[in-house]
Amino acid sequence: MPQSSSTETTDDAAVAASKRKGAKPRLDKICAEATDLAREAIADVAEGVGEYLCAEPEAERTVTHFFECTLPGYRGWRWAVVVTRVSRARTATVCESALLPGPDALRAPAWVPWSERVEAGDVGVGEILPTEEDDDRLMPAYQYSEDDAVEEVAYELGVGRKRVLNREGRQEAAQRWYEGPGGPKSDAAKSAPDAARCGTCGFYLPLAGSMRQVFGVCANSFASDDGRAVSADHGCGAHSEISDFIQIDESNIDRTGVVYDDESPDQL
Repeated sequence: MPQSSSTETTDDAAVAASKRKGAKPRLDKICAEATDLAREAIADVAEGVGEYLCAEPEAERTVTHFFECTLPGYRGWRWAVVVTRVSRARTATVCESALLPGPDALRAPAWVPWSERVEAGDVGVGEILPTEEDDDRLMPAYQYSEDDAVEEVAYELGVGRKRVLNREGRQEAAQRWYEGPGGPKSDAAKSAPDAARCGTCGFYLPLAGSMRQVFGVCANSFASDDGRAVSADHGCGAHSEISDFIQIDESNIDRTGVVYDDESPDQL
């Protein structure tokens, strides 16, 4: 009796050997030569099919043919046509086709979740920004916060705030404030007299807790930082003791003489 049913053909032997070794699939000759078949398949469903680029093996007896895409706006993209054949078949068959990006394709930036796109100060009037339940800056109020101001209410479970800033949240806020317009490197602080620092100003209201060491709130209605958090080494020209830090020579001030309007009668 014939032994073909129990004997592997050349194709089957190659497949089995490849699977045993875990090697990359070899480029099937019949499928690799089916370039005309692949071009006809993609030309029937799409436009902008350019030059033939290459063929890559996907699996045993399965090859993907790549063609240049000449459509406007798709620089570096490639038309891909997958062909395959069954064991011992001498002709290939088209499986699928698609437009795929190449190594240097012009592509849109990677999608970033909205929670990672929001930046400081983005929330406008009437807008709502939910806080994540697992926000790294917050912790349950009943846990030890390492902040004296928070510890005063730490044991009053069910009373007060549900969550409070943890150390990471406070450090993040402190760094942001210190490097911002209320810190020592702002234009207002640099232009102010060296001695006109917020920590010595009568309008400086220190914050509570651990932040008190560095930050406070400006309470001078004439200052540009009124109602904002400022660092103790921030400064401006509206310091409560500014007259002690600078010397004003009134003799250099131009004074205008008294002017009377005598061209029209006064109405009493």
